[in-house]
Amino acid sequence: MARSERDVIDFSALQSELQAAVESERKHERENNAKLRAVRQGVCYSQFRELVLCSHLKPLERSEKLAAPRKQPWNPVAPGNS
Repeated sequence: MARSERDVIDFSALQSELQAAVESERKHERENNAKLRAVRQGVCYSQFRELVLCSHLKPLERSEKLAAPRKQPWNPVAPGNS
């Protein structure tokens, strides 16, 4: 029995389709969690939208924060601490 081309499985295409489906599910879950948090907080629509749109962002780790002193003070008019 000869196999036709439709019986051959393209594993690379299958793997890329699976990866896309997994990423889509992660995005849906992340955005849904952000929506639920926003509803619990009782925010207005613009804040709700911002929370959902930035749901992919993660807080910086302690090791990622710069240890160097700031070059520009927050308020250049205020007197310095030195």
